[in-house]
Amino acid sequence: MGILTFKGDDFYMDGKPYTVLSGAMHYFRIPKEYWYDRLLKLKECGFNTVETYTCWNLHEPSEGVFDFSGNLDIGAYIDTAAELGLNVILRPGPYICAEWEFGGFPAWLLTYKDVPLRCYNETFISLVERYYKELLGIVRPRLASNGGPVIMIQVENEYGSYGDDKEYLRAIAKIYRDNGMDCLYFTSDGPTYTMLSGGTLDEYLCVANFGSGAKSKIGFLRNYRKDQPAMCGEYWCGWFDHWFEKHHVRDYNEIYDDFEDFLRINASVNFYMFHGGTNFGFMNGANYADKYQPTITSYDYSALLTESGDRTEAYYKIREIIGKYFSGVPEITAKDSEKAAYGKVNLTEKAPLFENLDRLSKPISSPAPRFMEDVGQSYGYILYRSTLKGPWDAWSMSLEPVHDRAHLFVNGELKGVYDRTVPLTNESAVKIPLGFGEKAEIDILVENMGRVNYGPKLRDRKGIESVRFGNTNHFGWEIYPLPMNDLSGLSFAPANGEKDIYGPVFLRGELEISGSPKDTFLRLDGFTKGFVTVNGVNIGRYYNPAGPQKTLYVPAPFLKQGKNEIIVFESDFAVAGEIEFLDKPDLG
Repeated sequence: MGILTFKGDDFYMDGKPYTVLSGAMHYFRIPKEYWYDRLLKLKECGFNTVETYTCWNLHEPSEGVFDFSGNLDIGAYIDTAAELGLNVILRPGPYICAEWEFGGFPAWLLTYKDVPLRCYNETFISLVERYYKELLGIVRPRLASNGGPVIMIQVENEYGSYGDDKEYLRAIAKIYRDNGMDCLYFTSDGPTYTMLSGGTLDEYLCVANFGSGAKSKIGFLRNYRKDQPAMCGEYWCGWFDHWFEKHHVRDYNEIYDDFEDFLRINASVNFYMFHGGTNFGFMNGANYADKYQPTITSYDYSALLTESGDRTEAYYKIREIIGKYFSGVPEITAKDSEKAAYGKVNLTEKAPLFENLDRLSKPISSPAPRFMEDVGQSYGYILYRSTLKGPWDAWSMSLEPVHDRAHLFVNGELKGVYDRTVPLTNESAVKIPLGFGEKAEIDILVENMGRVNYGPKLRDRKGIESVRFGNTNHFGWEIYPLPMNDLSGLSFAPANGEKDIYGPVFLRGELEISGSPKDTFLRLDGFTKGFVTVNGVNIGRYYNPAGPQKTLYVPAPFLKQGKNEIIVFESDFAVAGEIEFLDKPDLG
């Protein structure tokens, strides 16, 4: 592979003028079995480079324990790109935003309560350095300078949107150098003076991120930083969705005009996203401006390839435009995947959560409720259990903070749902009046709906840490961590065809497949909120009627010929235990 350098306004690949035509695809949002297909489609669209973030939270899920296997095999992803003759732009963060849980930071970072994030703090830097030593050891042999495809590496990520600590940025760059990362370094920020001033370093290339107005934004960048190539580090060809929003769909004509403008004015570009993929499991992030807004499971992004990897109308048009300016666009050989409508599946077995607590978790005794992170948990749900003894006044019950959605049960009966996005009022607060000799068993089930991934509220701890009646704190709790990462111990019983199903409950059924499995889309009409596992793989969250997403993508590699186990965890209510597999998605 070639060495990328720059001089004046131009990039050079092995000394010849070069335009970087890149598309963003995150290996951790795509089944490994589909990496080759997606990368081939990128190449056959006329692009020469793939860009990806890396996800610290999955690569170091527990402190000091690293995972680069299976779908996290970043080395294999880079090798697949090299096999296809594609260059690679690497964006290791350590913060990546990406609408990804906690912006890619591992949840255990929050146990370092006195350590600030994303600035020069020796403890924070040392934790980043430990992660980078493992990650960059895999990447280093794959640098262009070592014959591999990695031509550029980003220092931090859109740092000017967060801070202006140059010592911190230089510390990140120093870790790269200390680990032998001999390639072109760059920073990326929004095209404003404050963002560029805060997030750039004079000694490294700076690029700008935006989603419209290519001519004017590139002109702004060239005025800000003269005598360097102009590049859009993220051209937002679509956008992501939050629950309760409409699905974002971009006007393709604007994309075509902007893209051709990049080529007319000799600017390089990275399409964000070329292929978005899926926030499988509990890996969606959240925004927090005026309020908390968690991101949905799909990361379709209105990209050039759909969530399931199909070419869009825009794919062909962008390919046509590239062909006008560059020779040698490959022929199309990659096929879109076959889809199957497997039909309806009855969930014939159930396992109520409260009856299975001891099979899923071991309780931790604590005077006060504790956050997930403080009991060694990163994702999923957490249950707080206590007994309240009378006499007790009918005072309003408050949970602080509610991060993010809590179901309050009294003696096994649901009494209220406390939601982070809905202000508590005296009318909505639960009250538990008790007489002499009376008592109430309290269960509070809290869901982590995704940590904030952007802005000043990154320190987004999950669960609750106090329960009060009026101003009186209630103490004496048993805490059950429920990461929901292993459901094999559940004890199921026949559901007996119940029509009204009250959560929290696990429901199980079997999808029978004859022949080779195909991609499919799961629809859960009649269900309210929860997540789904297919053969033990968490395919993500659903939330009806919040929308916009109505189906969950189930890739063929998650399925098998014969019987497939489907488990739905419903936290609220379902009108019937029936789900349906379709051959088309519905993202709203």
